[in-house]
Amino acid sequence: MANASVSMVKVTDVYESLQECLKLSEGLAGLNTNDRILIKPNIVSWDFDLPFPPYGVVTTSVVLNALVRILAEHGFRNLTIGEGALPGLSPDGDAVYEALGYKKLQERYGVKLVDFNQEEFVAIDYGDGFKLDIAKQALEADKIINVPVLKTHNQARVSLGIKNLKGCLNKKSKQYCHGVGDEELSRTFPRIIDKLPVALTIIDGLYTLEKGPGPTGKAFRKDLLIASRDPFACDLVGAAILGYPAKDVAHLINYAKSHGRSLELADYEVKGESVADHQEYVTYDWEWSEKDTGPAGFEKRGITGLAIRKYDSSLCTGCSVQYNPMLILLSSAFKGQPFPNIEVVSGKQQLAAKDFDNTVLFGKCACHLNKNNPNIKKAIPIWGCPPVLGKFVEVLAKEKINCDYNEYVRFRHYLFSRYKESEGFNLADWSVK
Repeated sequence: MANASVSMVKVTDVYESLQECLKLSEGLAGLNTNDRILIKPNIVSWDFDLPFPPYGVVTTSVVLNALVRILAEHGFRNLTIGEGALPGLSPDGDAVYEALGYKKLQERYGVKLVDFNQEEFVAIDYGDGFKLDIAKQALEADKIINVPVLKTHNQARVSLGIKNLKGCLNKKSKQYCHGVGDEELSRTFPRIIDKLPVALTIIDGLYTLEKGPGPTGKAFRKDLLIASRDPFACDLVGAAILGYPAKDVAHLINYAKSHGRSLELADYEVKGESVADHQEYVTYDWEWSEKDTGPAGFEKRGITGLAIRKYDSSLCTGCSVQYNPMLILLSSAFKGQPFPNIEVVSGKQQLAAKDFDNTVLFGKCACHLNKNNPNIKKAIPIWGCPPVLGKFVEVLAKEKINCDYNEYVRFRHYLFSRYKESEGFNLADWSVK
């Protein structure tokens, strides 16, 4: 429903606060108890091998639990939780659902659990030659309740409700959304929602995340819930809370243009908490050297002989998740001496430059794009979709660039150790009691 109100509630008790948020937004008004309802959380990835801080990355289980309980109390019985996390980087969806406590929701309320990556996808024609393969379960739902996280995104600035629906695509279509030109990220994924019956968006703002969307960003406790039957208005408010006017977010601009919507927050009714009271800028991007030779931290350490070209929106999510670990591994190889004149390129549009003795091609797309690049003196292809970190270490070792995988393991432990329960970070928020 266009221009439906947006509600925002400060969380005290999650169940009570979500009830209030839904009441203010009339969030259940568009649902029928006979509807087949799909609940779409945000599960980017999960890891059972190394410490994985889910704060601000993954939808909290306490919010999912409260939502399912409320729906059950209102007579809704045909409920499904479905997600398509990053294939190849996440364990089997069933194992992740077990870890998040969703099996208890299955036992208590009969909720079906679906891993889109294990199910059927249907080719959908959006017109103008734009086609995507969407999870059949999402298309067949009568209504979708979208439950994203309140976080930033290093390619899209913010990752909220509209962006969260990218999890309904198969791997090939997710990659297609990270294209160039008319297929650029901010132009592609905002169209996904047009073929999906999204009836309600609930932004889980118990935590928020800077430099998202993965665990390498830094999370903060926020304790907000934002809900609306208008998905665009909900994202508009979420972006404002993160400190981003809609006019500064490309995919919101593109959505507004194609749907005739206003980008002015003042044109939408917000009930409950005031946006101004909770608005705080959360940085979305990583600092890079002015000469595009690597992260600012590399420059401060005095790392030379190495030019890592900054990622762009054509870098698919799989490679994006592996990108920061790649930086940690390269950093571990620095022993005070310059690197042997190396350039690192990635994504679908970065072309290797002249004057480098070695060119690391990070990921399948960069390998294909630069296959016949005459500028390359010696190519070091790191194949994979996305590349495997162990293989990255192995390939570079043959070039006498010795990365220390243990340094990455230590980094992962560091990421996890940043969060203390005494400061409001509680892993129990990803469990169901």
